Amino acid sequence: MKTALITGASRGIGRETARAFAQDGYALILQYHTQEEKALSLREELLKMECPCLCVRADISREEEVEALFAAAEAEFSHIDVLVNNAGIAQQKLFTDLTLQDWERLFAVDVTGVFLCCRRALPGMIRRQQGVILNISSMWGQVGASCEVHYSAAKAAVIGLTKALAKEEGPSRIRVNCIAPGVIATEMNAHLTPEDMEGLREETPLLRIGTPADVARAAVFLASDQASFITGQVLGVNGGMVI
Repeated sequence: MKTALITGASRGIGRETARAFAQDGYALILQYHTQEEKALSLREELLKMECPCLCVRADISREEEVEALFAAAEAEFSHIDVLVNNAGIAQQKLFTDLTLQDWERLFAVDVTGVFLCCRRALPGMIRRQQGVILNISSMWGQVGASCEVHYSAAKAAVIGLTKALAKEEGPSRIRVNCIAPGVIATEMNAHLTPEDMEGLREETPLLRIGTPADVARAAVFLASDQASFITGQVLGVNGGMVI
C-alpha cells in the first residue's frame, strides 16, 4: 500500500485531498496545526473507509516539528510515497500597510514549510528511487493579486521551487509538480461577501467557483502512474480565469 503525507489536511483542499487519496487506496499521514478536532474527525471518517491513517500535529514552519512529523510517519508506515505540500496561510492587506512580521510569518508557512517538508521527504525517496511531491501554489503566484503581494510572492516562490526541484530530482525518478488553484470555495475565502464571490464567478470562463474536490482530483492524477512522464509542471485548476 502506498502512503501519502498531506499537510494542512484538517480542512478545505487538504481535507478533500485526503479523502481522494484514501479512495485511491493510500495510507495517509494527516498533518494539522491548530484544527485538532477537525483533523481527528477526518481520521475517524477515513478509518471507517478502512484507510490506515495517522494524525500528527506540527507547525511546518519549525524544523524540529517537521522532523517529528516525518519520524512519526516513518515509524507508522516505514516510508512516504507522496508528499502533498498543501498547508498555507493567506492575508489581504495593502502593501504599504504590510509589516515585516506579516511578511515573515506568511513566508515561514507558505515557503519555508514547503522547503522543510521537501528536504525531509527526499532522502527516503532518493534511496528508493521513486516518489512524488505535489506543491499547492495559487493562480496568484502566476499572475499576482492586488492587496496580496506577500501571498503572491510566496506562491510564486513555490512555483520556482517546484520547477528547480523537478530538474534536480528527475534523475532519481522523483516527480515534482505544482497545482495552482483559482477561486475555491474554502474557509480561506470565507471573508469574501456573496457579492464578491458572484463577481469572481462571473469572471471565470467556466462560470462557477471551484471546489476542493476539483483540486483533489488533480492531485490524485498527478500522483498516479498516469502522470509518470509529467514533472516540473504547474497545473492550473482555475476554471480558465488564468490561461
